Amino acid sequence: MMYWYGSGMSGWGYALMTVSMILFWGAVIFGIVALVRYFGRSGQPPQTPELLLAERFARGEINEEELRHRLAVLQGEGQPADGQSRPPARTSTR
Repeated sequence: MMYWYGSGMSGWGYALMTVSMILFWGAVIFGIVALVRYFGRSGQPPQTPELLLAERFARGEINEEELRHRLAVLQGEGQPADGQSRPPARTSTR
C-alpha cells in the first residue's frame, strides 16, 4: 500500500534517476583514471635533446659525424663540430 505517495515514480523520475546514476559512475571512473595517471607518473625529469642524441648514438642509430653535427646545431654554433664549413644561406633581394 503506497499511502500518500500516489501511484509511484513517473517517467521523469526514472529519467532523472538514470541520468544521475550515469553521472555518478562517470565521476567515479574519471576520478580513478585521474588518480592512476597522477600516481603513475615517473619521478624522472624529461630528457634533454643532448641525452636523447647520446642514447641514439649508443644504440647505433646515428654515427659519430651525425652526432657531432646535431650537437653543433643544438648548441647554435655556425659550423658543425667536425670543422667542415657550410655555404652561407642564400637570401633573395627584391
